[in-house]
Amino acid sequence: MAAAPVSAAQAIGEYLQSPDDLVKVAAYKKKLEKEKASIDARLKSGVKEQLQATRDGLRKLLSTRSNVQAIKDEMVVIDRECSDPQTQVATFDQISRVSMVHRNFVQTEEMVNNLLEMESKLSEIGYMLDDDSAYITGPASNLLVIHYYLKQLEAFRNQTMHQAKKASSDARIYLTRRFERLHTVIEQFDQYIIDLASNVLDIVREGNGHVIVRLIKIAEMEGREDEKAIAIRLVKKAAKLDAASKFKSMLANARVIKHYRSKITKAIAESIKAKFERAYKQDENDPLAFLENLQWMYADIIRIQSDVVPCFPAEYDIYSLYIREYHKTLNVQISKIVASEPGANVLLALFEWLKQYKKDMRELEVPPDLLEPPLLDGKEQSLIEDYLQVIIKKLDEWSTNMMKTELEEFVSRQDPLEVDADGQYATQGGAGILFQMVNQQIDLAAESGQGAILARVVAESNRVMRGMQEQWVKMVEQEYKKQVEKPEEIAPGLVEYVIALANDMLKSADYAEALLARLEPLVSEKYRVQINEKLNDAIDGYLDVAKKCTQTLIDMIFNDLKLITKNLFQPPWYDGILAQIVETIRDYMDDYKEFLNPSLFELLVEDLIDAFLLVYLNALANSPKLKIPAATERIKDDVDDAFRLFLTYKSQKDMEVYFEVLDLILGILEASKDIVFLSYWSFAKKHGPNLAFVEGLIKSRGDLDRSAVSEVMDTIKRKVKDENLVDRMCFVWISDLEC
Repeated sequence: MAAAPVSAAQAIGEYLQSPDDLVKVAAYKKKLEKEKASIDARLKSGVKEQLQATRDGLRKLLSTRSNVQAIKDEMVVIDRECSDPQTQVATFDQISRVSMVHRNFVQTEEMVNNLLEMESKLSEIGYMLDDDSAYITGPASNLLVIHYYLKQLEAFRNQTMHQAKKASSDARIYLTRRFERLHTVIEQFDQYIIDLASNVLDIVREGNGHVIVRLIKIAEMEGREDEKAIAIRLVKKAAKLDAASKFKSMLANARVIKHYRSKITKAIAESIKAKFERAYKQDENDPLAFLENLQWMYADIIRIQSDVVPCFPAEYDIYSLYIREYHKTLNVQISKIVASEPGANVLLALFEWLKQYKKDMRELEVPPDLLEPPLLDGKEQSLIEDYLQVIIKKLDEWSTNMMKTELEEFVSRQDPLEVDADGQYATQGGAGILFQMVNQQIDLAAESGQGAILARVVAESNRVMRGMQEQWVKMVEQEYKKQVEKPEEIAPGLVEYVIALANDMLKSADYAEALLARLEPLVSEKYRVQINEKLNDAIDGYLDVAKKCTQTLIDMIFNDLKLITKNLFQPPWYDGILAQIVETIRDYMDDYKEFLNPSLFELLVEDLIDAFLLVYLNALANSPKLKIPAATERIKDDVDDAFRLFLTYKSQKDMEVYFEVLDLILGILEASKDIVFLSYWSFAKKHGPNLAFVEGLIKSRGDLDRSAVSEVMDTIKRKVKDENLVDRMCFVWISDLEC
């Protein structure tokens, strides 16, 4: 930044800073006058020198102007004499013709000699070209020599054919025929150039990078000649023929444009495409193998960066060319895989491979702009949806086909059932096959490392399982209904097939539980909750179907007993009919116990006891007047028979709990009118008031008239009201009876 100008007052202020400085004013004045005189003298001298230099420059400018005018005048004279040399030289016309004849003679002699020597040169070139072409990866020691000779011969051909334009057609045909071999050799050399460009990576791997350097040198040289030829053609197109014919280089008009640079880059791109297509063709039926074997691509990229790039000029931007072509061609092959509608495992593996591809390219420091557009247009996430759709489709197809077969077998019941290692009935591997397929898909999803994918697959598996479970429930209901309504139209063996189905359902629940235990540690809490919910729902569904089967087995027992159970508490009952019921139940239970899973059999026994008590108490509630005490004695006998039957399957303690209600009811029936309330109170304290059931029971006693029944019920109802008892511990059969 320039300093601010100093005013006169400021300058004086620097000298006169105190009153004593006034004495020095005269001295300061003299000093300043000397400095001014010195400056004036230097300025005067400088101005004088500048004026002298200006005078000298003007003199030289005038002299140069005179010289230029003189040269111009001389050039006009020379131009005038050259434009019409005949005015100056009398024999110029003869000299001109002799000169033309001599020039034509020399050119003709040279042309003849070149034509005679061309065949031997072409033979020598052919030998060298064959030697180099035999080893496409190098060392190509004759490459530059071959190009040099061909360039000379091609120039000779172009010049000859240009000069022969005014010759006869026979002469032109003859020359064309003579140059046919040269044309063939040039084509072979052009193909050799393309072959070299197609094998750049293999050449540098062999340590022959100098071959690529020579190749590019030839391409650059031919490129410059192409540019000259194109420029001359543009001049001829724009200018008159006479003006253009003044240029000796117009002979280049006959040159064939090589375009070596574009051919080399095109050959490189085509070689990359061919390499990927060969790799894809090799593993066309195994896309996973294709993806796994693509490691060569990364090795190529490393080699390109280290060995190929130094062989090319910077303006070729060869690294970008290779990366873009690799990426573009890879995208074509990946798109082929997706379009072929591959299996779920391929889609999932491809999704993971694409993620790894991005990571590997970052590690190789490949600029992101060279990887545009991204593979599959960046829609690799759609692979997950495609994968899930494939899973859904497969699961639906498998389950549909499986259920179709198994339902047909269940209905026809033509094939004998299998018996597993535990001696239990089993279908032909239905549960195992289903979970084998489910586990395959879930294992594949688990390999993705994405909880969301795994949770989706589990959810779809649950949907399929629940659908199959619903079909089984409907089928069991349908077949049992036929058994009851049209037993003559139904195939035999329903009991055995229901047992087998129940066993399969329990196995399926075990498989689902094992699957849940295996998956829970693999996912985060978010997806663990989802997976737990879906698989537990599937487990519950299988247990529900198994429950349906055991209930159907119980229903089959009582369907066979429906005629005899109608006689419970009816006149024939007093003669003792429960023994027949007990024996029928025992026959069924022996078969069930032998072929039904023990856990299911235990549940079946509990439900059977409940069902028996329900049937018995329901018959009691709907009985006519009971003959007391004959009825109570018969009930005691019935209880003893039933107790002994079920004691075979349950413990004494458990049986006492089940049959306690019958003992309490028996007490109500046996008690006299005066003490019946005490027996009822024991019942009510245990199971609640159940007034409707108890009133029906009291009314059924043949030893009590209507007034006695009313008296007893009034006492019971009053006590229930006073004690504020509620039916909080009702047995299911009592509730059903009331309903």
